[in-house]
Amino acid sequence: MMGTSKLNILAINNYAYLRGGSERYFLELNKLLRESGHRVLAMSTRKGNETETNKILYIDGVNLDHPRPWNIGKYLYSREAEIAVGRAIERFKPDVAHLHIYYGQFTASILRPLKKARIPIVQTLHEYKLVCPVYTLYRNGAPCEDCQGRRFWKAAHRRCNRGSIARSLVSVIESYMSRILGNVEKVDHFIGVSEFLRHKMIQHGLPADKITTVHNFTDCEREPPAREVGRHFLYFGRIERLKGVFTLIDAAEHVKEFPLLIVGTGNDQYELADEIERRNLSHIHLLGFKTGESLEELIRTSICVIAPSEWYEPFGLTVIESFALGRPVIASRIGGLTELIDEGVNGFLFTPGNMRELAERMRWFAINRGLAIEMGSAGHSNVQDRFSGANHVEQVVNVYRKVIN
Repeated sequence: MMGTSKLNILAINNYAYLRGGSERYFLELNKLLRESGHRVLAMSTRKGNETETNKILYIDGVNLDHPRPWNIGKYLYSREAEIAVGRAIERFKPDVAHLHIYYGQFTASILRPLKKARIPIVQTLHEYKLVCPVYTLYRNGAPCEDCQGRRFWKAAHRRCNRGSIARSLVSVIESYMSRILGNVEKVDHFIGVSEFLRHKMIQHGLPADKITTVHNFTDCEREPPAREVGRHFLYFGRIERLKGVFTLIDAAEHVKEFPLLIVGTGNDQYELADEIERRNLSHIHLLGFKTGESLEELIRTSICVIAPSEWYEPFGLTVIESFALGRPVIASRIGGLTELIDEGVNGFLFTPGNMRELAERMRWFAINRGLAIEMGSAGHSNVQDRFSGANHVEQVVNVYRKVIN
């Protein structure tokens, strides 16, 4: 497959609805690829009563909320997914398969029919699953690299999955099984969403010539960036401890001039709500899950957006989404976030977990709301130059053609 010919792309992700940044990316990339003239057949698990369409094929997923013994077997190896992918290959005749997050639902079982049909495989790495059984390289409130990309048994010993020995053991078995089934060797090329992630994967054993960095993208064609002075601080994303949300409320306790709005849901949302109530932090408001125009309006009217992650954030989609709408960002100096913030130009970085440093940055923005507008404009220019959809699709298709040729 050469030149500018259009491709048939089989795209696979566990979920095809908005659960987080990886699902948003999966859906939006497929849309951009189609708009560029390529044919995309997506595969995902059902959320409810979805029916198969000419754009998405659904399989039944694994119940991970209330698992039964048979769910554990299917979590490790899904014969149903293997058969479904084989049928999709026969029907669609893809030139390339693009995998996203497929562990635990589709499972590494799908690699066999793809290789049997000699379909080149590309995978975007949205997290650290290849080298960490619990995806995050994070344990007990801090980054952790003890498994070193291969000693997965340590995750069971240290109960890395929600403090549960049973869950951790299943995660470890899945990691070893996926490795045996070829989750590294059978994938022709990996895409890392940041240079940080790429180097971390290479550090833990992934061949350097097998992974390329392609930063995520955002919609740069929306309305011009907001120019009015902001009225609140904003966090949006998952409500989980590794995202730094507890450090955020600690800092906000010392900056009460403007409200802090927290948008999202997650495993720690109720604990966070209890802590806010216990400390009578009435200027902090939990708004739940929001998307689309309602979320964009909150970004546009903010003083700045805060991304206080305490794990190795793979990229930082919230950062470029904020820039696209003309708002600066305070972010932790960790992971891929450091590749997005130009210190003092479009935002500030602070030491992860350092409440006082974060509070100082918030207080600076509270005093200098006019300068925040100029920093947001600088962020908007940065997004247009580096993170447009058109530029992203071109880079991804170049990776496709590299493995096809």
